Amino acid sequence: MFFIAPSQYIQDGAPFTVNGTSYPAGWLNATSAEEKAAVGLVEVTYEGAREDDRFYWVTENRNGAVISYTNTAKDLAALKTQWKNATNAAAYSMLLQSDWMVVKALETSSTVPVDWTTYRAAVRTAAATAVTAIDAAADVPALQTVVQVTWPNDPNYVEMTDGA
Repeated sequence: MFFIAPSQYIQDGAPFTVNGTSYPAGWLNATSAEEKAAVGLVEVTYEGAREDDRFYWVTENRNGAVISYTNTAKDLAALKTQWKNATNAAAYSMLLQSDWMVVKALETSSTVPVDWTTYRAAVRTAAATAVTAIDAAADVPALQTVVQVTWPNDPNYVEMTDGA
């Protein structure tokens, strides 16, 4: 992104107008730093980190050609509830696909294949482990590290390789 005083921000790949002169969408990519400077363009610099919007309220602060961020953590209790619900919903969705096997086994007095009962137990364990870790998170940064669940692959999963 580029800036031109007093307050115009120009996105790469977008057409723009400066002092009555129109420039096409690809102009910024096709010109040198000197050509940009001759028009009065200054490349925008970014100070500080922009945190993850799922966990923080992020405000962009524009001060000429410098952009910084104010990151305010969202309410930890609300985030924990949200992520526990999402984790349980994901587990439910994965188990739902094989629920018919359990119903069939009950109705026909047969058994669910062992690989599927193992998979279903692993899904429940992964969800329970994640929920416990979410509950134990002391702050938002700690919560960010525990919300990524490693789910098991179902027994029908076939790993795709290059050239498959």
